[in-house]
Amino acid sequence: MKEIPAYSESIRRDLVSKNLKTHFTMRSLRETVLQQRNTLFIVMIAAIALYGCNSSQGAPGGAGMTMPPPSLPVLTISTAPSTTYQEFTATLEGTQNVDIHPQVEGYLEKIYVEEGAYVTKGQPLFAINSRPYDEQLNNAQANLLAAKANMANAQINVDKIEPLVQNKVVSDVQLKTAKASYDAAKASVGQAEAVVNNAKINQGYALLKAPVSGYVGRIPFKIGSLVGKAETTPLTVISDVKQVYAYFSMSENDFLNFTNLSTGKTINDKIHGLPPVELQLADKSIYTSKGKVELMNGQFDKTMGTISFRAIFPNAEGLLRTGSTGRIRIPQTSSELLPVPQTATYEIQDRVFVFAVGDSNKVVSRPIHIVRKTTDYYLVDKGVKAGDKIVFAGMDRLTDGAVINPQLMSADSVRKTMPL
Repeated sequence: MKEIPAYSESIRRDLVSKNLKTHFTMRSLRETVLQQRNTLFIVMIAAIALYGCNSSQGAPGGAGMTMPPPSLPVLTISTAPSTTYQEFTATLEGTQNVDIHPQVEGYLEKIYVEEGAYVTKGQPLFAINSRPYDEQLNNAQANLLAAKANMANAQINVDKIEPLVQNKVVSDVQLKTAKASYDAAKASVGQAEAVVNNAKINQGYALLKAPVSGYVGRIPFKIGSLVGKAETTPLTVISDVKQVYAYFSMSENDFLNFTNLSTGKTINDKIHGLPPVELQLADKSIYTSKGKVELMNGQFDKTMGTISFRAIFPNAEGLLRTGSTGRIRIPQTSSELLPVPQTATYEIQDRVFVFAVGDSNKVVSRPIHIVRKTTDYYLVDKGVKAGDKIVFAGMDRLTDGAVINPQLMSADSVRKTMPL
């Protein structure tokens, strides 16, 4: 029997060792795969169980899981007297706005008033250097004295010749000539007096006084400025604002609505039949005194397509000034339109809808036709009628045909919190 070499034994042990490692590695892999399969199976079972629970909870026939209809406030529509306002942009002017222009030329010597001051009729405003006009007056008065002297001399000649003619010492032709000279001298006196009066007028024009009582506007000129008749810019403007005009315009459509809805046969009758109007100031407050629409322009403005109206307001406290702006509010009273709270409506593509409550408390959406509106209400003539019930709030999740549990509200209680 041959002996096995030593190196052959070493090779055998290496082979056995490698076989054992391969065996244990394969076993470990099989165990890992089995563990992963078990984990996946458990996850699938859990998912199926969770899906079954969710399906049971969402099933319509689940015992005790039916959702009750939502309880929503419901309001019964009814007519009520209401007042709305048509609003138009207005500009204010005093009843008298007088431009102060100089009647003579000269340098501005004095300014007696301040911008914004209140002045009374006849109060001095400006003084123009009057020395040239003083000298014109002196010259005119001197010429008048000379003319009067010539007239007196002519009268002396007439008185001297008259007795000579009566005694037939001289011919009557000389008397006629003397009388003609007197008449010419008398006319020269009248002419000289007119020149004097004109000089006095020019001298008086050098002092400019207030033609009316009112407030002084802007004064664009300063002392030393050369002013005169040729100057187009006034020295200032005096505004009488004891009463104030508010000018506003209506579009052609608004004007036609006004003529159709107002009572009266003629336009003047319709204007005089308008109720007192309000004036909303720039800060959104309402002026304390009401005004009256007085007149209307005779024709439409071709460029703007509007027609102008004028209202007058008392202004005893002087709060309103020329150049101010505001909004004229013409009241319109109605007892036939149905007030619908704006909170009970929603909009889709520029149309306004409400949810009306019908039989079996099912809701259905209805479009409404808005004639006018106030701060909190739409005034409606179509879409709903008196006695209809509409959802007051909570429409965001409603759809047509949805059933609700109506909670009736009193219209009086709504109007206490939301005045009409």
